[in-house]
Amino acid sequence: MGDLLTGLNGGNVPTLDLIFMLTMVAMVPSIVVMMTSFTRTIIILSFTRNAMGVQNTPPNMVIAGMALFLTLFIMTPTIADINETAYQPYRAGRINQEECIRRMGVSAKRFMLKNTEKETLEHFVDMAQISEQDDVMDYPLTVVTPAFMTSELKRGFTAGFLIYLPFLLIDIVVSTTLMAMGMVMLPPTMVSMPFKLLVFITVNGWELLFSTIINSFR
Repeated sequence: MGDLLTGLNGGNVPTLDLIFMLTMVAMVPSIVVMMTSFTRTIIILSFTRNAMGVQNTPPNMVIAGMALFLTLFIMTPTIADINETAYQPYRAGRINQEECIRRMGVSAKRFMLKNTEKETLEHFVDMAQISEQDDVMDYPLTVVTPAFMTSELKRGFTAGFLIYLPFLLIDIVVSTTLMAMGMVMLPPTMVSMPFKLLVFITVNGWELLFSTIINSFR
């Protein structure tokens, strides 16, 4: 009987590992979206496209692709740290799966905390009703991640508002000019869009936008 129980327990371990692995794979998209620079990046790119009034140009697939590769560029130091401190030791058999995941979480938490507003983190700490820590790295991921997400949404929408302002000014100038000329039947957006595209191209907008997004992360 004891041998049977031992065999059953031994047979359950691979099954549990497989379930755990499948769960982690299913969570990868959420991890990429919520624990990296992806959210802020795609919000800013979407705001830029809407501000120019070019509808679906670039297409959603292109916007998502640009956000993904900018995220890979921004996250390169964190990915390298995870590879050095977690994946390579796990692959070499020096640490187990649990320790590998813990080290990966530490690297991700370090990046998120660098880009999380202090007030937002304190707000989530209060809502979680946990004691305040001297070292912010001691806070659990369940607190750090929503605080990081909130900060990213705030910064993304703030950047989108600032991007909208110059394009809105062009719309106002064009609309006022058309009204002064008595051309009230002509849609202002039809006239303003070429001017907005011209301004964006003249200032090398994509390069300026990408560099600003990259430099906004610590």
